[in-house]
Amino acid sequence: MTGTAPRVVVVTRETDYEALLARHATREQARFFLESRGQTLEAVEDRHAKLQAALQKVRAAIPLDWRRSLIRRRDLDRFLFGPEDVVVAVGQDGLVANLAKYLDGQPVLGINPEPEVNPGVLVPLPPEAAEDLLLPAGRGEAALEPRTMAEARLDDGQGLLALNEIFVGHRSHQSARYRLSQDGQVEEQSSSGIIVSTGTGATGWARSIMESRRIALELDPVARELGFFVREPWPSAATGTALSAGRLGDGAALEVLSHMQSGGVVFADGIETDHLGFDWGRRLEVRVAERRLNLVRG
Repeated sequence: MTGTAPRVVVVTRETDYEALLARHATREQARFFLESRGQTLEAVEDRHAKLQAALQKVRAAIPLDWRRSLIRRRDLDRFLFGPEDVVVAVGQDGLVANLAKYLDGQPVLGINPEPEVNPGVLVPLPPEAAEDLLLPAGRGEAALEPRTMAEARLDDGQGLLALNEIFVGHRSHQSARYRLSQDGQVEEQSSSGIIVSTGTGATGWARSIMESRRIALELDPVARELGFFVREPWPSAATGTALSAGRLGDGAALEVLSHMQSGGVVFADGIETDHLGFDWGRRLEVRVAERRLNLVRG
């Protein structure tokens, strides 16, 4: 850490209650909308209140001489994080996944406002933990869990980072056509796309693929390794299925050459709107990223 006082950047997202008010203008109109669909306004207000209470506890824990900022998830691509920042994500696990690619080593406290609802894999800390952990995090003394990330990079230099997984395939339900290379093995393939997962992402999309195909590939979230899984590979005279799953160690790369005339895409962590084009002749490498997410441990 530098001599500059740390800045605490609290990151959250719009609650369902706030979204309803923005859409329906008044609380009673929001109530009518929900009740017409068999839901209650009180349940939505309760979740909103829990998030606000968690934010209040975090704000109260920030030392008075530290700087502070509060940003919403939708503003992440316009916010510049500094090296001295301590980041506090208050919300669900997906918020941390959205946040990770904008950071470069800053410590992250994942605060879970609803432990009875949220799994808390990436937001394992109760709001009260901010009081004990912010000071050591700002001093660079907090215990950190360095979560491995994946990087996808095209032959023109464009790239993406992912905390959970990288998807390579067609943007629609059409088959993706490409040549896949890994550790000297090369295969022409037609499939529903490729997932390259970190150990963090192995509990989500990759897990569903492994369970459906009975693949046993354990991935440690902090180990510098990735797993790749081809979705529904199709055997034919021109395409194979031998290279359909495997492990990528640190320094290894999965290479993909696109044979799609149009519609080929690469995106990270399920955010399809933020994608790279991957049409005919484009080359892609996916590997363990140098950058990692530093989660503060309780």
